This record gives sequence, C-alpha cells and structure tokens, in this order.
Amino acid sequence: MEISDSFLRPAIDTLRFALEAVGAFWIAVGGVLALYQLLSAHVHLKTATFTPIRLMFSRYLSLALEFQLASDILTTALAPSWEQVGKLAAIAVIRTALNYFLSREMREYSEKLKARHPDIYQK
Repeated sequence: MEISDSFLRPAIDTLRFALEAVGAFWIAVGGVLALYQLLSAHVHLKTATFTPIRLMFSRYLSLALEFQLASDILTTALAPSWEQVGKLAAIAVIRTALNYFLSREMREYSEKLKARHPDIYQK
C-alpha cells in the first residue's frame, strides 16, 4: 500500500495543480474578454445594459468552477478527512446552485431576445 500511495499522491497532486491552473486560466480569459467588451461598450456609448457581458463572463466562471471542483475532488481522493468531505460537499452545492441560477438567467435572457426579435431567432 505504501508503494501505491507514494506513486499516487504526487500524481494526484500534479493533476490537482493542473486542474486549478486550467480553472484560473479560464477565469482570466473570461475576465479579459469581459473587460474588453465593457470598454468597447463605453467607447461606443452602448451602456444601457451589461447583461450580455455579465452572462458571458458568468459562463467562463462556471466553466472555471467545474475545473476547481474537479481539483477539490482529487484532493479528497486519498484518505479524505471529514473536514475535506464537508468542504467538497459545500463546494459541490455552491457550484450546482450557481450553475442552476446561471442557466435559468441565460434561458430567460434568450427568451426575451427571441420575443423582441422573432425574425432573427426563427428556427
């Protein structure tokens, strides 16, 4: 058991770090794109609503959160403590709630756009 643990722990730590880095990367990409769109909206005086920008950024945050959750799952993979299991459960609940409300908001926004511009959103 010691041999497999001595091999698995460094492998899992490396994979965990990689997943955290990927999550951070997507947060950065989303942040840069959101900032660009916000600046562009201000330059073109189109600041009546930031909902499309906020929803785009939220999608990147949601994606990053998936990678972060995967990293947390790996953290608890080897001999998890009750504290780690509790943390993982809390993170999973938060992620699920965020994704649920984000999906609902995107669906509502899409329906509003379809109602305002039925000619553009015909099937």
